[in-house]
Amino acid sequence: MKYLNLLLLLPFLGLLWMPLYDRHDPVLLGFPFFYWYQFAWVPVTSALIWIVWKKGRDA
Repeated sequence: MKYLNLLLLLPFLGLLWMPLYDRHDPVLLGFPFFYWYQFAWVPVTSALIWIVWKKGRDA
Protein backbone atom coordinates (compact mmCIF):
# COMPACT_ATOMS: atom_id res chain seq x y z
CA MET A 1 0.00 0.00 0.00
CA LYS A 2 2.82 2.43 0.79
CA TYR A 3 4.35 1.92 -2.63
CA LEU A 4 1.02 2.64 -4.26
CA ASN A 5 0.86 5.99 -2.45
CA LEU A 6 4.09 6.98 -4.16
CA LEU A 7 2.08 7.38 -7.36
CA LEU A 8 0.64 10.52 -5.80
CA LEU A 9 4.09 12.10 -5.89
CA LEU A 10 4.16 12.06 -9.70
CA PRO A 11 1.94 15.13 -10.23
CA PHE A 12 3.71 16.96 -7.45
CA LEU A 13 7.14 16.32 -8.96
CA GLY A 14 5.96 16.88 -12.51
CA LEU A 15 4.66 20.34 -11.68
CA LEU A 16 7.27 21.28 -9.10
CA TRP A 17 10.20 21.12 -11.52
CA MET A 18 9.38 24.23 -13.50
CA PRO A 19 12.31 24.16 -15.99
CA LEU A 20 10.69 21.03 -17.43
CA TYR A 21 7.75 22.98 -18.84
CA ASP A 22 8.81 26.64 -18.77
CA ARG A 23 8.77 27.16 -22.56
CA HIS A 24 6.44 28.17 -25.34
CA ASP A 25 6.86 25.38 -27.88
CA PRO A 26 5.28 22.98 -28.79
CA VAL A 27 1.91 24.67 -29.18
CA LEU A 28 -1.25 22.56 -28.92
CA LEU A 29 -4.48 24.04 -30.30
CA GLY A 30 -3.01 27.52 -29.91
CA PHE A 31 -2.01 27.02 -26.29
CA PRO A 32 1.68 27.26 -25.34
CA PHE A 33 3.30 24.20 -23.79
CA PHE A 34 3.44 25.96 -20.41
CA TYR A 35 -0.37 25.99 -20.16
CA TRP A 36 -1.38 22.70 -21.71
CA TYR A 37 1.28 20.75 -19.79
CA GLN A 38 -0.17 21.97 -16.50
CA PHE A 39 -3.73 21.36 -17.67
CA ALA A 40 -2.84 17.83 -18.81
CA TRP A 41 -1.94 16.98 -15.22
CA VAL A 42 -5.54 17.61 -14.07
CA PRO A 43 -7.06 14.38 -15.50
CA VAL A 44 -3.82 12.45 -14.90
CA THR A 45 -3.86 13.43 -11.23
CA SER A 46 -7.54 12.55 -10.95
CA ALA A 47 -6.88 9.12 -12.44
CA LEU A 48 -3.96 8.52 -10.09
CA ILE A 49 -6.01 9.49 -7.05
CA TRP A 50 -8.79 7.16 -8.18
CA ILE A 51 -6.34 4.27 -8.72
CA VAL A 52 -4.75 4.72 -5.30
CA TRP A 53 -8.17 4.98 -3.67
CA LYS A 54 -9.56 1.86 -5.37
CA LYS A 55 -6.46 -0.28 -4.86
CA GLY A 56 -5.99 0.95 -1.30
CA ARG A 57 -9.57 0.13 -0.41
CA ASP A 58 -9.19 -3.41 -1.77
CA ALA A 59 -5.95 -4.06 0.13
